[in-house]
Amino acid sequence: MTAQEGFAVDPWSITEHRLDLAGLARSESVFALSNGHIGLRANLDEGEPHGLPGTYLNGVFELRPLPYPEGGYGYPESGQSVINVTNGKLIRLLVDDEPFDLRYGELRGHRRSLDFREGVLRREAEWTSPAGRTIKIRSARLVSLTQRAIAAVDYEVEAVDGPVRIVVQSELVANEQLPEGGEGDPRAAAVLEAPLVAEANHAHGTKATLVHRTRYSNLRVAAGMDHVIEGPDGVSVTSEARHDQARISTTTVLRPGERLRITKFLGYGWSATRSLPAVRDQVEAAITAARYSGWDGLVSEQKEYLEEFWAASDIEIDGDVELQQAVRFALFHVLQASARSEERAIPAKGLTGPGYDGHSFWDTETFVLPVLTYCLPGAVAQALRWRHSTLPLARERAAQLGLAGAVFPWRTIRGEECSGYWPAGTAAFHIGADIAVAAARYVRATGDVEFERAYGLELLVETARMWRSLGHHDSAGQFRIEGVTGPDEYSAIADNNVFTNLMAQTNLRAAAEAVARHQLEAAALGVDTEETAAWRDAATAMYIPYDEKLGVHPQADGFTDHQLWDFEGTPREKYPLLLHFPYFDLYRKQVVKQADLVLAMQLRGDAFTPEQKARNFAYYERLTVRDSSLSACTQAVMAAEVGQLDLAYDYTAEAALMDLHDLGGNTRDGLHMASLAGACIALVAGFGGMRDHGEAIGFRPRLPAGLVRLSFSMRIRQHLLRVEITHEETTYTLREGDKILVEHETEKLWVEVGAPVSRPTVTPPAGERPVQPPGREPARRKATAATIGGSPISAAEHLAAE
Repeated sequence: MTAQEGFAVDPWSITEHRLDLAGLARSESVFALSNGHIGLRANLDEGEPHGLPGTYLNGVFELRPLPYPEGGYGYPESGQSVINVTNGKLIRLLVDDEPFDLRYGELRGHRRSLDFREGVLRREAEWTSPAGRTIKIRSARLVSLTQRAIAAVDYEVEAVDGPVRIVVQSELVANEQLPEGGEGDPRAAAVLEAPLVAEANHAHGTKATLVHRTRYSNLRVAAGMDHVIEGPDGVSVTSEARHDQARISTTTVLRPGERLRITKFLGYGWSATRSLPAVRDQVEAAITAARYSGWDGLVSEQKEYLEEFWAASDIEIDGDVELQQAVRFALFHVLQASARSEERAIPAKGLTGPGYDGHSFWDTETFVLPVLTYCLPGAVAQALRWRHSTLPLARERAAQLGLAGAVFPWRTIRGEECSGYWPAGTAAFHIGADIAVAAARYVRATGDVEFERAYGLELLVETARMWRSLGHHDSAGQFRIEGVTGPDEYSAIADNNVFTNLMAQTNLRAAAEAVARHQLEAAALGVDTEETAAWRDAATAMYIPYDEKLGVHPQADGFTDHQLWDFEGTPREKYPLLLHFPYFDLYRKQVVKQADLVLAMQLRGDAFTPEQKARNFAYYERLTVRDSSLSACTQAVMAAEVGQLDLAYDYTAEAALMDLHDLGGNTRDGLHMASLAGACIALVAGFGGMRDHGEAIGFRPRLPAGLVRLSFSMRIRQHLLRVEITHEETTYTLREGDKILVEHETEKLWVEVGAPVSRPTVTPPAGERPVQPPGREPARRKATAATIGGSPISAAEHLAAE
């Protein structure tokens, strides 16, 4: 797991100083722009060369068959795959009849930069054509966080060394040809040829619109564009449109120093039910509003939105500028994935690429929503309302499986189960509790009683019903949940997975408590006192296996009796194991893909003693190979809790740098949203020691030697709390609100506005550093200096400097 070259280290931005054609797909993910509704991969404005073209609308997908060698009752019949919708990024350029293509001529300079405080991707290039004519290109691109349906591009061409005839073709293109996907890699996406069927096209003056529908899922998609054109006298503009393409062409002659500037306003909309005129008119109206704002207005709105976000949500680190950059990169992309999702799913890759077919998993509720709960709670309410909207499908799935309540899908876009491999999909019932716990956390953190009454209660009730019907009381009265798959996907169909049982316990208790608060609404759902009593009984009697001989909790019944995986005999090139070994072999061995029992200790720390946590953590460290990007952040949190601060620092960096260093080798398919969110969790819940399952929010702060200071802010109900941690003391400051109760270590503190409270930072004793499987140790972290010679440094330069 080594760092990749490419991006300068700067605390507030990502910059690429040269064009790496071999790494284009990765850069297209890193520089991707989104607002949760529209997603634009960072393809070059001219369209080619490209790694993987991508324009996505949240919720727009196509159906595809899921063939089975042998069918089975309850198997999903079709899958859903995100599709590349109409590409509006394209601005092709011809220089004296030669296409501006960076693979030809001489590229004298190329720079792209994304400032997290501005939310605009900026690009500069200087190019000499094969005929010897030099031009400069400056472009800027944004996806609006304030105008949901809008993206915009500001494109400028300047002549340098002589008069030059310029033609700029601004286009909308549907059904682009895509490269083949990663064959045999379940993390990659299916490639669907020509998924859009043309319905309408129009072009006039500087405006154009295309309307399509998906062939099988029958979703209507509209894309439109308008332009503001500034240049020397004599600029000519023509327009044309056909089924899959619309084009606005601008022609002029530039003399040295003269510029042609084109501002392109893009609008997108889609619907499963609205008519063609309605969807088309919606898009055209959005573009009219964006043109009224103008480019400068859109940029100003973007900056204001982000200024407010960072003022309340920034995580500040002193002592490691690369980690500082990475965590702001993480927060920025988590924000982009969710800000305007508005009752749609938050996919595992956000809208940065087609990985995992654009599906949403348990990642959202377990990793992304905990971060958003304390910085952008409105997005959490939207995401959970989307889950609530899928309850009819979840009830149908439960009935199909012979269960009560609701069974939510393992992977989906619209709400149907899309996993064709049931041991890892259907059997991962813990997703029901993940959703329920996320809803309970949101209500606890915000006090949004109306949300709980209208949405949260039903989510809790239907998932509690599922657990009560899935599990059973044995002859000793213990409540058992058997034949399930926990977070660790290298184990399947296990009995009494500790994570699943503990999360189900939380779910059952939270449902009973919510029913007590909303008795009338619960009665309308058919809940009575006998049913809630059954939930409480099941929660109280929940069976949690424990290996007395080893003094650890087995991940599930019998796990610690399994044969150990041959780690010594597994070479580095055979990781990830899922691509090189059959699942049946993984399932019967002690080898862990991602934190499972360790995640249970993070989310249900009250169920374990400190001694058990330390022993469990050490035991599972030597079994966990981290073939999932979900693992490092959880291991960071628990490493910090048991006193392994340097190890926690290593894992935190791995989670934060997952995409900037392409540690998983698949950033080309999109960013890992859960790992990015997990990096924030590692800092706040790991080094901040934040736990939110009690009456008062609690902190047990501690810092590794490599960090000098850590501070973060959290929205809790109507309060904004800032926590600042140094090696000597931790200070709690209430920035908004009246007063708030927090817990520092075991001491309860009231913090009031204008009266910060400080307490000593406790450094826990560190025992012997646990070992990991050979070759799977995290890279040892050394803090980065801010600059070398006063300039930001790249990751490669940092390693060389060490």
